[in-house]
Amino acid sequence: MIPVADCLLRTAEAHHDLADYRSELVPRWCNGCGDNAILTAMQRLCRDEDLAPEKTVFVSGIGCSSRLPHYMNTYGFHGTHGRALPIAEGVKLSRPDLSVFVSTGDGDCLSIGAAHWLHALRYNVDLTVLLHDNHIYGLTKKQASPTSPLGTKSNTTPMGSVLAPLNPLTITLGVQTASFVAQAVDWIPDLLYQVISAAYRHKGLSFVRILQRCPEFMPGLFDPWIQDPKRMLLLSHADGVTVGPALAKVYPNVRAHDPSDRAAARAIAEVEDPLPVGILYRDPAVPRYEELRHVGELRTVERVRRGLEAELDRFTIWPEDAATP
Repeated sequence: MIPVADCLLRTAEAHHDLADYRSELVPRWCNGCGDNAILTAMQRLCRDEDLAPEKTVFVSGIGCSSRLPHYMNTYGFHGTHGRALPIAEGVKLSRPDLSVFVSTGDGDCLSIGAAHWLHALRYNVDLTVLLHDNHIYGLTKKQASPTSPLGTKSNTTPMGSVLAPLNPLTITLGVQTASFVAQAVDWIPDLLYQVISAAYRHKGLSFVRILQRCPEFMPGLFDPWIQDPKRMLLLSHADGVTVGPALAKVYPNVRAHDPSDRAAARAIAEVEDPLPVGILYRDPAVPRYEELRHVGELRTVERVRRGLEAELDRFTIWPEDAATP
């Protein structure tokens, strides 16, 4: 039996403070950028869930959103443009004991990474995916993205965009194996944190679209909803996000929504005004790829050695084989 003193010591050693998840780098996002709020929510989640930094991984692609792993004192993988999801899937399938998060943007995920996005939903690997959606390419200085509003004037659409924007929520809900779909905004930190927490606890791929302000290239885009809280629609449910009295006082437009109702979730996802935030859909019964493939054994040193030897043995010419005429 382990002495009580040792148990208490181990408990103290296992606890992590907020500072344990902050890297030494100072975030280089613009003042007022919504990515700062997302970073704060993620660091708070890691602290409250007491995630060991050495067992936590943040994967990203390319873009302003994809700088987030640099500012987390955890493992990180800054991938190529649009490839965050397959990288994260490989990490999780190789090391199912790790908590894996994906930080991606509306250009990174919905444009060059669109195929990976859809197939990641099919695979339903246990990942927490945060889509930072500011409706513009920010890092490369203002090109229209798949979610840019109709008429957006940018470096690639100087006369105004002529294509209607994609709706990431309706598209995600259209994939049969989507298991968790939510929407949050960076300017309601309490709700943002609740949504991300629920996404992390969900077993399967959690897709969270976060509407995020870009004061540099899309200034004032979300001002109508920020300045008029009644135009926000907060989705509340006992098994979802709970809207407390303080939050309801500021945002009185609260609707009870059962996240197990896919049809209702699709109808809500099509609404842009009032702007819905909360958990739209959740189905924990959707099979995960790692369950279907029985990917549960950790890749220990011994297992890796056995795998390498078995593979190399296929091409080895043994002395007795060489001597055979």
